[in-house]
Amino acid sequence: MNTFTDAQALVSPDVIALLDQAAYLSTNGATLSREQHLALQALADQGFLVESREAERADLERFFADFRDDSTQLRVTVLTTLQCNFACDYCIQGDHGDYNKHAGRMSIDEAARVAAWVEARLDALRPESFVLTFFGGEPLLNLPVVYLLAERLWAATAARGVTMLVNVITNGLLLTPEVVDRLNACGLNGVKVTLDGDRATHDLMRPLRGGQGTFDRIVANLRAVAGRCRISIGGNFDHSTVHSYPALLAFLRDQDFAASIAKVNFKPVIGRQGVAAGGLIPLTPVDDGGKPLGGACMSTAGSGSGSPCDACHFVDEQLAFLRAETRRHGFPTPDGVHMGPCEIHKRHAHTIGPDGSLYACPGFAGEAAQAVGHIGGTRPGHAGVAARFSSIAAWKQCGDCAFIPVCGGGCAVASHNELGDMHAPTCHKGSFDTALAALAQDVAGRG
Repeated sequence: MNTFTDAQALVSPDVIALLDQAAYLSTNGATLSREQHLALQALADQGFLVESREAERADLERFFADFRDDSTQLRVTVLTTLQCNFACDYCIQGDHGDYNKHAGRMSIDEAARVAAWVEARLDALRPESFVLTFFGGEPLLNLPVVYLLAERLWAATAARGVTMLVNVITNGLLLTPEVVDRLNACGLNGVKVTLDGDRATHDLMRPLRGGQGTFDRIVANLRAVAGRCRISIGGNFDHSTVHSYPALLAFLRDQDFAASIAKVNFKPVIGRQGVAAGGLIPLTPVDDGGKPLGGACMSTAGSGSGSPCDACHFVDEQLAFLRAETRRHGFPTPDGVHMGPCEIHKRHAHTIGPDGSLYACPGFAGEAAQAVGHIGGTRPGHAGVAARFSSIAAWKQCGDCAFIPVCGGGCAVASHNELGDMHAPTCHKGSFDTALAALAQDVAGRG
């Protein structure tokens, strides 16, 4: 497999032996048979053989430069509010106590300014497509802003001949056919809903602030919108909850809306500095009377504008186990190889907070010190922060790792929270190796 081009080939052991000897044969003037010559040429054409390490490194630099500067798509994630109607056990940004009295919430006027800012980007960039993702907090707590942005930008893209897609990342409690139908008129691509294990585990991990369970209400909402839109299921696991997921998968398989589930993808709860593996999802609180006033909903950190980087902080064995279980129950799931790079490396991907602040990715949203700009113009300090994010290239510390094009050195949010350095790589090569072996077995079986 070539991770630059995704070229894949099923080959016999003699081709592997020839590949292993290629450098020796080329430098020692060995005479090749016609079959050997044709095989090596085919391997070179697909990128499995390269001219030199230096040439390969130059290709890697161009790959990331092209990825960063690609102008065919504009991606914007909008945090309609930092408020949330859940009190997730692992998230200190959840709706505990009087948090919702203080959390940011986008006004209608601010939403209109966001729409105008996006329209200006559309005119400057002239992309082929535009992806709008609603995020939070719980984005559906602020439906007037959701509707204003979706409808105004649908009209704006239609007038410019730009394809528009809308994604919603939601806890599912407020998801209704009426919401879906109204967004369908604006290019709704799909909704992502989180279920953290079977009923008992989910209700423990993701209750309402009064402690009431939410599993049954979410499932009822999924059933009500099934067939109206693409549904993706996510989930956050740690060492204490991972074994509840097979029961969740069996439950989903038996539901009448199972065929409407387009993707299932689980990811681990990621740790913070000083917090053991399986601890809290990271968030840097702002001290204001003890109230956590900063930060986006970290239960979906890394999933961003629907593209995810759902690869934040791999727990290799558990992820491999859950991928296998998901496939065994008949649901599509990412293969664990085609994971990125993350949109933090894209110049034309933006995250907008409730106050109009701009962030490099949703995982940093709401943390004022990490804002790279504002829709109203650059403010003091923004230029330096933007330059710091633009220079992220953790992959340059990863040597000759074959997974660099699909990993990019790992998740900057995880590096920031776990290592205290967003520029440091977070390496999970073992997980990629395991996923690649499973992918190869699947391809060989189909071949």
